Amino acid sequence: MGTPDFSVPTLKALAEWGHHIVGVYCQPDKEKGRGKQLQKPPVKMAALELGLPIFQPHTLKDEAVKEELMALEPDVVVVIAYGKILPPWLIRFPQYGCINVHASILPKYRGAAPIHYAILNGDSKTGVTIMHMDDGLDTGDIIDIVETDIGPNETTGELFERLAKLGAETINPVLDKWVAGTIQSIPQDDDAATHTAKITKDMGHIDWTKDGVTIANLIRGLNPTPGCYTYLSGKRLKVWKAIPIIASANTIEVNGKYLSVSDADEPGTIVSTVGGMIVATGNNGYLLITEIQPENKKRMTAQDFINGHQIKGGMAFDKG
Repeated sequence: MGTPDFSVPTLKALAEWGHHIVGVYCQPDKEKGRGKQLQKPPVKMAALELGLPIFQPHTLKDEAVKEELMALEPDVVVVIAYGKILPPWLIRFPQYGCINVHASILPKYRGAAPIHYAILNGDSKTGVTIMHMDDGLDTGDIIDIVETDIGPNETTGELFERLAKLGAETINPVLDKWVAGTIQSIPQDDDAATHTAKITKDMGHIDWTKDGVTIANLIRGLNPTPGCYTYLSGKRLKVWKAIPIIASANTIEVNGKYLSVSDADEPGTIVSTVGGMIVATGNNGYLLITEIQPENKKRMTAQDFINGHQIKGGMAFDKG
């Protein structure tokens, strides 16, 4: 049971391992674009390539859907980013339960956006948890955890791809041990649990009064979607890449060059265009913007934007 790109490597890994997959469940096809063409979920596309039976119920609460699923007689159900809450009867139906592949080190970051929040919060480490599902939201007993470091400039999109592969590499050995009874699950520490809220477009509006590290994490965390944005002379700019810079004795270093700055620099002010747009932030911090996207234009380097729009020090981003 899975729907987006994140689920595909695990599906393929299960098939390649030789498991008899009796059914693949994913969300229904959705209309997309101006032409409202129906688009198949990535998991459906993969299942079609593998020649597997596909099921796309709008709800799992329907009695006919229940009978259809029970007729498949699954020994175990592997769930990864399916997008629907499993009813209690389904969680208890398979002999070996429902096994979830979750993209965080549980109990940290339960919920739908664990990868985003690991980046947003500036974490240096994350991982994949294999969990025996229960009736709660990501509250089941932990079967296994595989950790990985987060790169200092890694984006949500890049980490998404790595964790998808890590989940696929982990699932089969763990599943074999689980079925053989040679691995045991342990309860989560509910007191240490954290939860992720829904990611919204409004979260991407940059508040320049925040410190540079926080803003850089926001830009990484919302890349590629929904993206971060600010306004310059009333026009919206998406910011795709930026590096925090810490001032020392009113001096910052950018690409081997030392620049003088001032405690009086207002957050949101472009203080220099050396190597990109260097912007003052809160807490006497700075941010070097290196890749942006003007409204209705393609992505470009900040330097190309500077050259084409006569950007100079002293200009400031506005609130829009």
